[in-house]
Amino acid sequence: MACRGVRGATTVESNSRDEILAAARQLLALMIRRNDIRKEDVASATFSSTHDLNREFPALAARQMGWLEVPLLCTNEIDVPNALQRCIRVLVHWNTEKQQDEIDHVYIRDAVRLRPDLSKLPPVDWDELEAWIAEQMAAQEPRA
Repeated sequence: MACRGVRGATTVESNSRDEILAAARQLLALMIRRNDIRKEDVASATFSSTHDLNREFPALAARQMGWLEVPLLCTNEIDVPNALQRCIRVLVHWNTEKQQDEIDHVYIRDAVRLRPDLSKLPPVDWDELEAWIAEQMAAQEPRA
């Protein structure tokens, strides 16, 4: 088993807490599902966002989905002129039997232009994905 990295990126329309968290959850959910990532196999995850996104830490999305014991870090991207704006990126390190060429990196929305060579995601059923995310979040809520 090796520790491998899987990358992902997405964009949002505005600098709002709800939009940042929703986009980060969708991105993470796609990465998890495309690569069969189990949270107990995750070594760490680093989230970054462009300087124009500061209403919430994108890593909170991982906590909301149950990554309570995973070391998480948020940082800002370098403010490069003409770079993609309103962008959230993530790098997940996880222990897996997969080979490097078996990993599906996930780039969605305007972020597909960052790595068009890796943007091979099949069509996404967004309603089904949101239902799956809701299930993950509900599993984290305390039982009465």
